[in-house]
Amino acid sequence: MALVDRLPKHLFTNRGWGLLAAGVFSLAFAQIMGRRDLLTLAILLLALPLVALAGVRVLKPKFQVYREFNPSTVETSNTTTVRLAVARTSPATGHVIMEEQLPPRFGDPPAFRFPARSASGGTSRYEYHLRSGKRGQFRIGPVTAEFSDPFGLSLRRHSIDDGDLLTVTPAAVELPVTGLAGARGNDGVTATRIRANPSDDDIMTREYRHGDPMRRVHWPATARHGQLMVRQEESVTTPEATIILDQRFTSFASGTASVFGSHDDDSDLVTSPTFEWVVVAAMSISAHLAERNYSLRVLDAYGLPAFARSRSAPDPGAEEFSGAGGLHAIAEGLAAIELSGPRHHRADHTHMSHPSTAREGSQADSPGAESADAAFDDRLMDKLAAHRLRGPVLALLGTMTVAEAKALAPAAGYGANAFALLVTEAFRNNEEVLETLRQGGWRAAAVTARTELTAAWSGFDEGGIVAAAGAAMDVRRGAAVPR
Repeated sequence: MALVDRLPKHLFTNRGWGLLAAGVFSLAFAQIMGRRDLLTLAILLLALPLVALAGVRVLKPKFQVYREFNPSTVETSNTTTVRLAVARTSPATGHVIMEEQLPPRFGDPPAFRFPARSASGGTSRYEYHLRSGKRGQFRIGPVTAEFSDPFGLSLRRHSIDDGDLLTVTPAAVELPVTGLAGARGNDGVTATRIRANPSDDDIMTREYRHGDPMRRVHWPATARHGQLMVRQEESVTTPEATIILDQRFTSFASGTASVFGSHDDDSDLVTSPTFEWVVVAAMSISAHLAERNYSLRVLDAYGLPAFARSRSAPDPGAEEFSGAGGLHAIAEGLAAIELSGPRHHRADHTHMSHPSTAREGSQADSPGAESADAAFDDRLMDKLAAHRLRGPVLALLGTMTVAEAKALAPAAGYGANAFALLVTEAFRNNEEVLETLRQGGWRAAAVTARTELTAAWSGFDEGGIVAAAGAAMDVRRGAAVPR
């Protein structure tokens, strides 16, 4: 039996190998003893497993697989329920052993028997749970089925579907309330005050409507028209914020702690601990502001849509997001975002390799990934100028040179307030870079991958970020830049 167990199981079962062995012995004895009946038996014993093998190769049962994730996208460290529905679309061939193939990080693949005991209407339903501590997109499936002939002599395993992608998004950290929330009204929006000249009263008023608050009654216009008139000089405007998300390889690839995947599966991302901190920060800040009805713009260091190179982004070309749908799109875009661009210039480890190195060429050649020297250039400034002073600008950055800091410094003038977080290694001296940004008007701070995000966020509330939204909506005086 030990010898049989060592024989390959993808061709024959133990029974099939036993018949083949019996056929070989019968053939040998028939030759030695000269018995025709033993020869006939040998041919029969050898033919049966071979015919069975040909049968399971040619007559493949067909199945239809439906796979559903609940929730369809899941945050890191949360659980999603995978529901499988398998139906046979060809004539029945008895019981089949099936297995759902999974990336190694999810553990052993679940196996199940088809049809299930609780099968109804020819469809068997199965359910299991998955959890990932790492963001990304992971191929769940395909389902592989192990078929056998009616005599149980031969086996055949093959895939019966293509599998589906599970998107794991970074989990948002709940941030403390800062001045960004305090500048809003009770309805989650901010009033934009446009001061009119006295001669504009007729233009800036309208008739009173039921439900208008009495505090908005404009008494001079009421006296002039003989009926209640209300002011229109306060228009409701959705507050805006711009997030600059640095994702250049050279910004996050330096230092002894840099890691670029674990080589455990093909879904590894080109990333590092400092970039993972930035991704979580971007998700957390986006969620924090979206809950307060902010409209968000997310750009990269080149002024292009931040998710242009993210394979998980539902709309890679989008850069403006609002509402619950916009926040969900940001989360999906961040799921598989990775470092891109040239892998030289400032990198301490220029010879590190990774399974995704094959993608490097396409990333470096993609729009906006020309070179590290092109970061924070006129294209980004033009994007910020188009929304001048409509809200705060927040930059999530990696390691920077002084020259890059000088290029980014003027961008602070395009936001009501400007805040920058540099996520670098602990041993780096960033004072010159920070001072350059501060001279340009940025409130800048340097953190490491071990810094608590809540502490970094709260630090901005000490004298600077409190007035961000209020200033964003009250600085323009008749000279607003059109969208």
